[in-house]
Amino acid sequence: MTKRDYYEILGISRSASAEEIKKAYRQLALKYHPDRNPGDRDAEASFKEAAEAYEVLRDPDKRRVYDQYGHEGLQGTGFRGFSNFDDIFSSFSDIFGEVFGFSSGRRTQRRRPTRGADLRYDAVITLEEAAAGTETEIEIPKTEVCDRCQGTGAEPGTSPEACGICGGRGQVYRTQGFFTISTTCAHCRGTGQVIPKPCKTCRGAGTITRRKQIKVKIPPGVDTGATMRVSGEGEAGDLGGPPGDLYVFIEVKPHETFVRQGDDLYLETTISFVQAALGTTIKVPTLDGETDLDIRPGTQPGEIYTIKDKGIKHLRASGHGSLNVGVRVEIPRKLDKEQEELLRRFAETTKDTVKKTSRTKKLFNF
Repeated sequence: MTKRDYYEILGISRSASAEEIKKAYRQLALKYHPDRNPGDRDAEASFKEAAEAYEVLRDPDKRRVYDQYGHEGLQGTGFRGFSNFDDIFSSFSDIFGEVFGFSSGRRTQRRRPTRGADLRYDAVITLEEAAAGTETEIEIPKTEVCDRCQGTGAEPGTSPEACGICGGRGQVYRTQGFFTISTTCAHCRGTGQVIPKPCKTCRGAGTITRRKQIKVKIPPGVDTGATMRVSGEGEAGDLGGPPGDLYVFIEVKPHETFVRQGDDLYLETTISFVQAALGTTIKVPTLDGETDLDIRPGTQPGEIYTIKDKGIKHLRASGHGSLNVGVRVEIPRKLDKEQEELLRRFAETTKDTVKKTSRTKKLFNF
């Protein structure tokens, strides 16, 4: 079956503005609304057809594709129209609110228990704590189910009762012309229940706010950006719904000695040019104390030594990262007479050209 042109369905020109498109659809929605045309299959078809046309033409991207490629072009975008009235009422709730002055009665219902909101806590730990793992105690303000009424909101020995205004439905229905319109009951606020004797502790809310101490185990190997979920430690649910979760976001403080590179650590150490030339053994720090590092003869400035298994424990695997040690070679700024003579003799053996110092000039009266 060939689909009709969307502009033709709405009775507008191809250059119609967004406001003109909306106005045309409002008129057709009122004309073909199912509640106004009960059992009329043709009206139902026209109602869906108009909704499909409006859905495409109100969207600049869909409209551009339709103008250029027609109905076949829209198939490539995944658009398939509407399969039922509920989808239409849900998609265009703003339109039906404008037309009828109320929300559509087809999708309203009594409030149900809902899950509590999740909470976030930012935990700042040291590099040592991140490497070894730690247990920290945090304090957060959160809502919890009231101990006195167990979340009912009613004084012990009493219970909530069905709302006398809406009959426990949470909705108030009224007839307006051809339509049956529903609104949330103002007396019970959509819960369908009222509390004759509110709990003295929570005043009928069913929840209270308190500060709670929570112990959180942080595994070894975590890094900045890691997130831990503590199940059930979020806000209390509404109307008896389950609580939310607590999410702990980890931040590892910068270290004064080590730079973290994934699970590896990096530090720099300084040796003399003699040690670099002849080799030596030095002490370097690690996260669990000092260790020996053998410097090879002929070590160059900027050379990096790797000490395995002295880095951060792998979070999801066995073993540790490495400790990488960058070597800086320090050149002396001042030499005494003996040191200078030794170096000059060394320069003669390597045939290196060197400058004469002020001490040498005075010695030979230059």
